[in-house]
Amino acid sequence: MLEAAARVFRQKGYGITTMRDIAAATGMTAGSIYYHYPSKGDLLLAVYAEGVRRVTAAVQAALEPDGTPWEKLQRAITAHLQMMVGQAPGDAPFAGVFVQVLPHDFPPEHHEALIALRNGYEATFRTLIDALPLKRGTDRRLLRLQLIGALNHVPQWYRPNGPRTPQAIARVMTRHLQAGLEP
Repeated sequence: MLEAAARVFRQKGYGITTMRDIAAATGMTAGSIYYHYPSKGDLLLAVYAEGVRRVTAAVQAALEPDGTPWEKLQRAITAHLQMMVGQAPGDAPFAGVFVQVLPHDFPPEHHEALIALRNGYEATFRTLIDALPLKRGTDRRLLRLQLIGALNHVPQWYRPNGPRTPQAIARVMTRHLQAGLEP
């Protein structure tokens, strides 16, 4: 059900998606969905949490092999981008929701949960950036936010048949960071 809901949220956007739309996509009645998720906000949070779970697992798996801090960052960027552009068929519905959904899309009662999910995921990038040999005075927090913002914007311009793969984009982005920030 979460995958179908993610597809509907991604296609129509949270604001205009109704539980009836999701019910139609899942073959369930709206009442059946409400049995599992008391509100549309609860369902969106579940979809978002699944997206975070999947991208976190992909990034963690990419970090398994040893390597330099820059190599690890590049592998994390690659895994993040692959998820964001929906390269893995099962992950594709969640990619758009993870990127497109902003805190103001959620009902206020879900803001804390959304922020906790984001902070948990960003902790991986905090650790990766903290391990990098950077020029003195580099604002690592701002660098992390800048990098994640740039990564999350890639689906806006990325084309599957375009000139660069997510791996190539990750390689160039990492090279740019390294050239500009390494001592």
